[in-house]
Amino acid sequence: MLVMLSEWLSNYVDSFRVFSYLTFRAVMALFTALAISLALGPKVINWLHILHFGQPVRNDGPQTHLKKQGTPTMGGLLIIGTIIVTVLLWCRLDNPYAWYAVITLAVYAAIGFSDDYLKVVRHDPHGLRAKYKYFWQSVAALGIACAIYGTASTPAETTLVVPFFKKFMPDIGFLIIPLCYLVLTGSSNAVNLTDGLDGLAIITTITVAAGLGIVAWATSNVNIASYLYIPYLPKAAELTMVCTAIVGAGLGFLWYNTYPAEMFMGDVGSLALGAGLGVISVLIREEFLLFIMGGIFVMETLSVILQVGSYKLRGRRIFRMAPLHHHFEKGGWPEPRVMCRFWIITLVLVLIGLITLKLR
Repeated sequence: MLVMLSEWLSNYVDSFRVFSYLTFRAVMALFTALAISLALGPKVINWLHILHFGQPVRNDGPQTHLKKQGTPTMGGLLIIGTIIVTVLLWCRLDNPYAWYAVITLAVYAAIGFSDDYLKVVRHDPHGLRAKYKYFWQSVAALGIACAIYGTASTPAETTLVVPFFKKFMPDIGFLIIPLCYLVLTGSSNAVNLTDGLDGLAIITTITVAAGLGIVAWATSNVNIASYLYIPYLPKAAELTMVCTAIVGAGLGFLWYNTYPAEMFMGDVGSLALGAGLGVISVLIREEFLLFIMGGIFVMETLSVILQVGSYKLRGRRIFRMAPLHHHFEKGGWPEPRVMCRFWIITLVLVLIGLITLKLR
């Protein structure tokens, strides 16, 4: 919105041309999202307190979590609302990639809100039943995937980029639909599973979003894309602002979510943020890169799959408790230690992911 307004104003005042610079808008998107989330954080916490939107806590979990009972949840409304407002302010509104990101965040936030509402307001410990939750996640993922494929106008938009291979980049055509479906449903549930400790999910999401933002910027630059042998996607430029908006909103939320948390994001935040990272990776054609950068999300998900599978097949558990972060808590690690070490691992994985762009 602001960039389009600045283009008109630049006809009269040359200084408004700065709004057309991608790096300027990316930084301003981060600062805008950070300022909004920091300013509204206390009001949202107070509002959630008034509505009695307190976090329910499992009795079979770590005993240290029992004191978190009643901490305001559904703080993801602050994160997602801030991101969407920031994107609408700093992105070009004629860019379809920006709208794909906004729609994905909004739809998955609605699914997460339904789950949180049933748990917190209706006091249903099961929330939105798993089959219904997965059904609506699938409907959303397939709808977005079909739209992305239907609006693809160049082979680059349906190219499969495989790490470490310079010339093996096949055009997968309509197969982008099932791939997008798997990425969106997988990433949304993976971030949801990771959201179990103060600051863990959001700081991991921030780090991965920053890495994807760098790749989105590189993908939209014809010279850098050619140098790195990655698809040149000029429309991906606006995803840089989406990524920095996620970073800014996430940092603002982390101010209130760091240990001991004053509020939690809930499913409304985790499902939407996971799907947001997923759709960005699909649009910039770097699904495998998300798998590398989001290694913590992958490990958390695999720990649950292995735990459930082992218990059903052998009647024995592999981990003390799943997801993985609870395994280390049960082993005596303090919550901040788990969060910090997982963040260090994520930072390393993001750097490795960025390195793979050149190691081909």
